[in-house]
Amino acid sequence: MTSRDDTERGRTRVLLADDHVLVRQGIRQFLEETEDIEVVGEAGDGAEAVRLAHQLKPDVTLMDINMPDVTGLEATRRIKQYLPEVKVLVLTAYDDDPYIRALLHAGADGYVLKTAPAQELIQAVRNVHQGMVALSPAVATKVVRQMAQKHPDGASEQVESLTEREIDVLRLAARGATNREIGRALEISHRTVQGHLANVYGKLGANSRTEAVTEAIKRGWIVVE
Repeated sequence: MTSRDDTERGRTRVLLADDHVLVRQGIRQFLEETEDIEVVGEAGDGAEAVRLAHQLKPDVTLMDINMPDVTGLEATRRIKQYLPEVKVLVLTAYDDDPYIRALLHAGADGYVLKTAPAQELIQAVRNVHQGMVALSPAVATKVVRQMAQKHPDGASEQVESLTEREIDVLRLAARGATNREIGRALEISHRTVQGHLANVYGKLGANSRTEAVTEAIKRGWIVVE
């Protein structure tokens, strides 16, 4: 069983959640061909994914949506509620707006389509582990369009602007910095960072870093290089 030793060597510990065994085997094979990723468990439904997330404490849970009993949406919600440090990367064939919106509101840290090349998925796993946003290009386009539709004809200006310090915090968060790393960079405590992020979420109506960063990018407040 792998845990602390893998983390110390810089390996990303991944839990796979998909109800199709062959799909899990295929994903596991190409993920483990990389030196920095280790698959530590597999779940065939949402309930098992939640149980194994509590047991194994993976860095990233790779989550399918359409699973029996407990869906990927509900599993994501439960994991992010009780294990916020565990990143959830959705991997699915569905690019419908309702699915995307629901998963991001549930706290998903990324959303990648199963049609994506293997290298894109591998990089997405790395990105969400580092705290960055991971969205397939088609999904990112839909997210931006959804947000634009919420605030047509300039109505977005009604949203309270972020302070300079809040923008600094969000910019560093978008680059994958942890709360403690942000605090060290800005010479503030990590609890103060948490407070700034809470204010950002409230102002933007966001429930996760992914939503907050995407909204801020759309408004031109931050640029992710």
